[in-house]
Amino acid sequence: MDRTLPSRRLDGVGSTIFAEMSALAVRTGAVNLGQGFPDASGPAAVVDVAVEAMRAGRNQYPPGHGAPELLDAVIEHQQRHYGIPLAAEQVVVTTGATEAIAAALLGLVDPGDEVVVLEPYYDSYRAMIQFCGGVRRPVTLRAPDFRLDSAELEAAVSERTKLLLVNTPHNPTGAVLSEAELQGIADVARRHDLAVVTDEVYEHLTFDDHRHVPLATLPGMFERTLTISSSGKTFSFTGWKVGWASGPEHLVAATESAKNWLSYSSGAPFQPAIAHALLKEEGFVEQLRGELVEKRDRLCAALSELDLDVFVPQGTYFVTTDTSRYGHADGHSFCLAMAEKAGVVAIPEQVFYDDQDEGRHLVRWAFCKEASVLEEGIRRLHGADLHR
Repeated sequence: MDRTLPSRRLDGVGSTIFAEMSALAVRTGAVNLGQGFPDASGPAAVVDVAVEAMRAGRNQYPPGHGAPELLDAVIEHQQRHYGIPLAAEQVVVTTGATEAIAAALLGLVDPGDEVVVLEPYYDSYRAMIQFCGGVRRPVTLRAPDFRLDSAELEAAVSERTKLLLVNTPHNPTGAVLSEAELQGIADVARRHDLAVVTDEVYEHLTFDDHRHVPLATLPGMFERTLTISSSGKTFSFTGWKVGWASGPEHLVAATESAKNWLSYSSGAPFQPAIAHALLKEEGFVEQLRGELVEKRDRLCAALSELDLDVFVPQGTYFVTTDTSRYGHADGHSFCLAMAEKAGVVAIPEQVFYDDQDEGRHLVRWAFCKEASVLEEGIRRLHGADLHR
């Protein structure tokens, strides 16, 4: 027995596709349209608040539950936008939404419990369900529209199902679940007495006439729904890693109990800065949304000219394409060739699927970049032969 071998819980999840493709971008000097982070920082006033907090000495551990002003700001945000009343014990601050998801699953899922997820799924979902000893039960959102079939959702639930893990606006497809789709989720959750964890980090980045509706606002759903969001995408501070979970006290307490053994607390000077952002920077979010629509439309048009099937997103940072006409074995092979031939990197989506046939040729592109970066990427793509 080799006692130096990694734990089996890391089987298949020892690395992330984002690290792989970002390293490939560095090695090849490629334009990185893969990992979802903007090139520009958020509002300068928010940075000023963080700097002031540092200079005022807020550089030690903040309260594990969260800085009081950030808790208050999250409470005010949920009431103002969605009419959801919360108390301080119904919110916990986390090290980004990724930790909130990890803590929620660790706090709620026992070995053998089944977790129903929407496929394609963000890769941390798979890893954390595996770490918990849970069993992943995917329900596939299929191209071209990536809509949720409530009958398939119902069929995925068994007597061993513990919770539903829902993401809307949805990464990577950009789909925004409709009220009818959310009602289907609510009906299944209530019928089978399931908890629901919702990842809503792109809640404010929806486009055209699409709008985000939190599942917790549907009748009978607040008491069984843990809602997760963060500041990174909304305010373009992805590196600050300030997120939160909110909902009924028993779900928040379970999440916080697990979170206490992960980071306990983090981001002391960033928490008051994000409180300021939630209360004072709605104008920035409106401007960002408009800029993202323009960038989405530019990238979608350019990708369509390359004979790719383009699925125009309703929200998020990302557009999905089908690359099958280029003759590569899968999206991963296409992305590797694209980095070498065109000097552009994107993310193969097959790693987000159990159903490999469904995701085999899909590729995700990020349009949250500076316009000049997008244009350089487009120029390179149009100048290269990407066929196998």
